[in-house]
Amino acid sequence: MRSLSGSVYAGMDRKHGPFDIIAQLASLKRYARSLVRNNADAEDLVQDTLLRAYERRATFRKGANLRTWLFTILHNTHVDTKRSSVSRIRRDDAVAAERGYQYPAAQEHAVHLRQVRDAFMQLPAEQREALHLIAVEDLSYQQAAETLGVPLGTLMSRVSRARAALRSFEDIPTKFAHLKLVGGGND
Repeated sequence: MRSLSGSVYAGMDRKHGPFDIIAQLASLKRYARSLVRNNADAEDLVQDTLLRAYERRATFRKGANLRTWLFTILHNTHVDTKRSSVSRIRRDDAVAAERGYQYPAAQEHAVHLRQVRDAFMQLPAEQREALHLIAVEDLSYQQAAETLGVPLGTLMSRVSRARAALRSFEDIPTKFAHLKLVGGGND
């Protein structure tokens, strides 16, 4: 088994001399806890600090104070994490504000469209066919009459009766009129 002085923590870069990080762990953990006020987050912060220290070991100058260097890395890591978190929260809040308040719930609209579709499907076949060709497929009256093989006046009559039936549907109370909105404010 290798000695502690031969471990990664004790000798990260031999040309710069001993790198005794083990002796600094307790201090790093205490400082991290004072910054984040939470043991789990403090552990994460120390791990991130040690990772950054290892990645930047070449920047440590021989004769410099290792403890100060590690505290600086820990502090900067904490500041970076905090800034990143604040920035992410701001972005998330901005997206939620843009998205959350612009689009009302579509349930009532969907129910109404379903009811109109059902009323449309209940029209007599010749009225439904005529209205579909004119309103949905956007054919001219002449084209629709030719498609159905009926005189233009007959087509116009069918479309007129279909539209009247759908308008009358709007005047009839829906079968959901007995339902009540809950939590809508004024009950």
